[in-house]
Amino acid sequence: MKYDRIDSNLYIANRKKFTDKMTANTLAVFNSNDIYPISADSTMPFQQHRDILYLSGVDQEESMLVLFPNASNPAHREVLFLKETSELIAVWEGEKLTKETAFLTSGIKTVYWLQQFPTIFKQMMAEAQGVYLNANEHLRANTEVETREDRFIKQVKQDYPAHQVYKSAPIMHKIRSIKEAVELELMQRACKITEAGVRRLLAFIKPGVWEYEIEAELAHEFLRNRSKGFAYTPIIASGKNACVLHYIENNQQCQDGDVILLDVGAEYANYASDLTRCLPVNGRFTARQKAVYNAVLHVKNEAQKLLVPGTMMAEYHKQVGALMEEQLVGLGLISMEDIKTQNPDWPAYKKYFMHGTSHFLGLDTHDVGLWHEPISAGMVFTCEPGIYIPEEGLGIRLEDDLVVQSSGAPFNLMGDIPIEAEAIEELMNA
Repeated sequence: MKYDRIDSNLYIANRKKFTDKMTANTLAVFNSNDIYPISADSTMPFQQHRDILYLSGVDQEESMLVLFPNASNPAHREVLFLKETSELIAVWEGEKLTKETAFLTSGIKTVYWLQQFPTIFKQMMAEAQGVYLNANEHLRANTEVETREDRFIKQVKQDYPAHQVYKSAPIMHKIRSIKEAVELELMQRACKITEAGVRRLLAFIKPGVWEYEIEAELAHEFLRNRSKGFAYTPIIASGKNACVLHYIENNQQCQDGDVILLDVGAEYANYASDLTRCLPVNGRFTARQKAVYNAVLHVKNEAQKLLVPGTMMAEYHKQVGALMEEQLVGLGLISMEDIKTQNPDWPAYKKYFMHGTSHFLGLDTHDVGLWHEPISAGMVFTCEPGIYIPEEGLGIRLEDDLVVQSSGAPFNLMGDIPIEAEAIEELMNA
């Protein structure tokens, strides 16, 4: 890993948050992700399952965590199972966690090698009345690919049919959505790395550069600042490409007079940042581009004021829709007649602003959280309104990462990244 070791007290506190919500005399199991094959002997770069990472800090494959707060054996109340390391593994794959370094990372004293899991787990299950299983219940999850967690769930249900099964996801979604101070510091660092990338681009972009060259500049800046790279697949969309919401080809040349929509963010220590900025290729917005830009910026500035404790996200998105509606009328894109005759299920503003405004942010870019509960202090959301006008070859979206405060406006983790149109022009022409 490139990042500095995180204080194990974070993971100790996170485990307590989970176990405090468990039913009596139950245990919970969390698995690492697989290393996914491509073909031949090639694999995707390993990405740890965010739940076991959140609870233990263990950032390697073939790892398992068992929490059993009522275990009669105190040593079995928190247990890590790890792939046994060796000199051969160290030579071919690099250093893996030892039992000692696993304790330093996680604060968990009891560490077994993975081959011991069936025996130890059988002893624990004989004592437990129920088990928490960790299925992926993110509302936008694509669950076609069977994971290590999925295989484990099947096996447990087959081997222990008399045990009561509970869901880990509702607990994880609740506790992960409210960030500890250490987590906010890590997210701030990810945002500062993103800022370094953006400032690099302000001096680099000019007519004739290619979208992939911009992506390369960002990758260089992120990696040199101890990030693994992009927190998600980057969008470098110039001109009409900006009207494709998930444009990731990044293979077109940037033309004089176009605007580039950059939806990019660095990760740090597996925590994501998520930024969108729009930059004029030649360093100057046209009057029309600036009018659309400022309309989006106005909506963002007003929308983020609504991210306060007690807000319901469904109502929030309706209020943002009303803000956008007003701006689109002012730009001449929709009329009052359009609004009067609109379909309530697909308001007129959706023609030019068809996506949501905010999502949870944390260990995942689209982080877990409970959408049906009110916003609480310590949650982190994006705020990213946009206006997309295909007939003008113009798409503008602006996005920052915001920490909900106990009172007042949210704290902007990206507050130092230029966003005003005039500031961007000044820096690009310095």
